[in-house]
Amino acid sequence: MSETKDRPYHHGDLRRALIDTALDMLATDQNWAFTLREVARRTGVSHAAPYKHFRDREMLLRELARIGFVRLGENMTEAMSLGLPSTRAQFMAAAQACIGFACQNPGLYRLMFSSDADKTIDPSLHDAAMKTFGILLGLLERGQRDGSFRPVAVSALAAAGWAQVHGLAMLAISHQLLEEKVGSTPVPAALDVLLDGMCCTD
Repeated sequence: MSETKDRPYHHGDLRRALIDTALDMLATDQNWAFTLREVARRTGVSHAAPYKHFRDREMLLRELARIGFVRLGENMTEAMSLGLPSTRAQFMAAAQACIGFACQNPGLYRLMFSSDADKTIDPSLHDAAMKTFGILLGLLERGQRDGSFRPVAVSALAAAGWAQVHGLAMLAISHQLLEEKVGSTPVPAALDVLLDGMCCTD
């Protein structure tokens, strides 16, 4: 595991300090193979201190994933609020924001969709993930009302959109979108093809 800068803890919000340290470690190493003991050491607290807030490593990982979904949703919402001229343009902006978030936070993004981020046993994580997914649903519903998107089941549009965007994000962070395979602008090109299938034709 590569070294991250230790952050001596002196006072204040221990829970927040542990989370920030773990996020730093995740960003540096792009995996979550660390232990609570290592998080404690790098935070500058005793090995027992994390257990005051996280009963085990898995609980901390789920909190990191929850934070990831919140931040992803914020990025998508911000991208959609830039005065774009159409619902299609908003979808493109939100999708690119999602892929950009993944590329900037590859370790966190992988964790969010891993088996270690079990949403079935953590209601707050489940709620954060569904709220972010709800941004996509809301956009698609608005697009159907204004005639931009096809009048099919919104769940079908959501599945197609989320699968494409998530797939592109995973390919991007794995450095698989090679120009010789998919051209020089694979993300906007693929999203245009997706939207051509989702949008109504004149």
